[in-house]
Order: sequence, then C-alpha cells, then structure tokens
Amino acid sequence: MLPALIVFAVLGSGFVLLLLNVGDVAAWATPFADDWAGLLRSLVRVLLALAVLVGALMLSSALFVGLTLTLGDPFYERIWRATEASFGGPVPDHGVGFWRSLRDALRLVVVGLGFSVLVLLSGLVPVVGPVAGIVLGVVFSGRLLARELLGRPLGARGLDDAGQRAAASSHRSTVLGFGIATQVCFLVPLGGVLVMPAAVAGATILAREELQIG
Repeated sequence: MLPALIVFAVLGSGFVLLLLNVGDVAAWATPFADDWAGLLRSLVRVLLALAVLVGALMLSSALFVGLTLTLGDPFYERIWRATEASFGGPVPDHGVGFWRSLRDALRLVVVGLGFSVLVLLSGLVPVVGPVAGIVLGVVFSGRLLARELLGRPLGARGLDDAGQRAAASSHRSTVLGFGIATQVCFLVPLGGVLVMPAAVAGATILAREELQIG
C-alpha cells in the first residue's frame, strides 16, 4: 500500500485545495447566472461545482493509477504473479517493464485530462450539463481505470494495445462494471490506497477470464 499512500497524499492535498475553493470557481465560470433567481442560480452553480469536482476526480484517478502502478510496479507485479500462480496454469515469466509502465501511465493521464475537460465543458450547459457530466465522468473514468489495470496482466502475456482491446471486446460489460466499481471505491477517502492491491488481483483474474485461462 506504500506507493498508493504516497501518491494519495500528494494528489489529496491538491484536491482538498480545490474543494475549499470550488464555490468561487463555479461562480467565476457562470457570470451569466448573476441575474437569475436565487434558487435557480444556486442550483446551477452547485451542479457545476459537482461537475468540476468529478472532472478533478477523473484526472486525479488517472494520475493516481498511473503513478501508483509505475512507482509500485515491483510490488504489484508480485501480486499479479501470486494471483496467477494461485489459479494455476502458465504464469508469465516477465512483467511489462518500467518503461512500458511509464508509457501507459502517461497515456492514461493524457486521456484522463481530455475526458476531464469534456466533463468540465458539459458542466457549463445549464441544468442538464452538470448532471450529464457527472454520470459520464464516472463511466469514462471507470473505463479508463479498468483498461489500465488490465494492461499489466494482458501486456505480460505479450498482447499489444490492439490485442488487449480485442480481448476485452467480448467482456465489455464486465470490464466496465469492474472499472466503475473500483472507481467508486476510489471516491471514498483512502479507498484507493486500500483497494489498489485487490484491484490488481481482480484485474489479473479478469484478464484470465478474457483469455479463457484456467
């Protein structure tokens, strides 16, 4: 849990700072609502604030997973190897490596940043935008999270990006459900720190199901 705890401490500090100022951010982004009725103005700004927080959580989640898996790669490789061995069958003799892990982490952060911007922009649409942004944010971040976690056990078996997408295509709903459930756990304070080892093991089991091993 140590790599996850270190990354969480850094990212958590930034998120708390945003949380303390999110009301001012929402007011600054909605000057058009200054002359609206008080209740409607408050509703729009509260929903936008929630969208901003969800977007920030998406980006934080991408950063958390990418940095944690990269920094803690030796620890998490031991977890997925132990999981593979406990279920029997062939166990890959090598992991994806540090540079592959770093490349995947950078890609995850870039994609997560793009989705975060989309969530923030949707939050500017009055009333329905923030709600749609929150829902899409959780779904997209869950999908990203699942793909990144699955990338380790699938990559260790020699599958490139195209091969990993093909393996996941027949289990889309399961992969999405796994990602969303893990993402929801990450929303709980310290949830990411506690859940990450189990998420690595769960992704290993799911990868075996995708490849029909065991």
